[in-house]
Amino acid sequence: MAARPVTVITGASAGIGVELARVFARHGHDLALVARREDQLRALAEEIAATGAAKPIVIVADLTHGAARKISEALTVHGAEPQYMVNNAGFGLVGAAARLDRDEQLAMIDLNVRTLTELSLAFVDSLARHKGGVLNVGSMAGFLPGPGMAVYYATKAFVLSFSEALSSELKRRDIRVTVLCPGPVPTEFAERAGISGKLAPPILTQTAGYVAEQGYRGLMQGHRVVIPGLANKFVTILTRLVPHQFLLAAVDARQSKRRSARET
Repeated sequence: MAARPVTVITGASAGIGVELARVFARHGHDLALVARREDQLRALAEEIAATGAAKPIVIVADLTHGAARKISEALTVHGAEPQYMVNNAGFGLVGAAARLDRDEQLAMIDLNVRTLTELSLAFVDSLARHKGGVLNVGSMAGFLPGPGMAVYYATKAFVLSFSEALSSELKRRDIRVTVLCPGPVPTEFAERAGISGKLAPPILTQTAGYVAEQGYRGLMQGHRVVIPGLANKFVTILTRLVPHQFLLAAVDARQSKRRSARET
């Protein structure tokens, strides 16, 4: 008996991950929700089921080690396999890299880079069988140097570069790969990162729901890179035109304000 195709969404207990789950469910996809916080996952699964959609599979897991094995084993129990892999799990930290906790920064690399890479590659045969794809949640940070959040920005630069290359490689297997690069989004990400005060000017800020919808549409339409919002698209164009030294100074000044706000 053929396995049931599902959309696997990591980091599905809050923020953009929750909204991605709602968007995929609204468009008729069966889901597998993955995160560490069981209560939030089960509440979201019940909410989705209450709309008349199939109740999502709930996978409670820490994804920093053995992510593909944990997800694969859980899906096998339910007779399911990935059609779409949505890599949303990740976190950031504000502060100078030399002063932040080194183990926390390495854990960030494990989740933002290693786990995302593992899950992007682990289910390629399944994705090809179901003519599905991969949606990797990156950031506008991937287009910029990031003093004040050096490791986070670097992980998102990896996600952008890796996803674009993978899109080209997997196209011949009829697998879509999209990287979603939102600007500032008011979610608990900011609190986890140590960001206080306003994230950014309102013109650059998008809701998690809007970002999720744009990511879904971009994936279904086969777009390689999705940057929600005209202003944010313009900023990424500017990053290719403005001298790198100016960008470094601008980002450093912005992160310095965030650190000052947190310390007062």
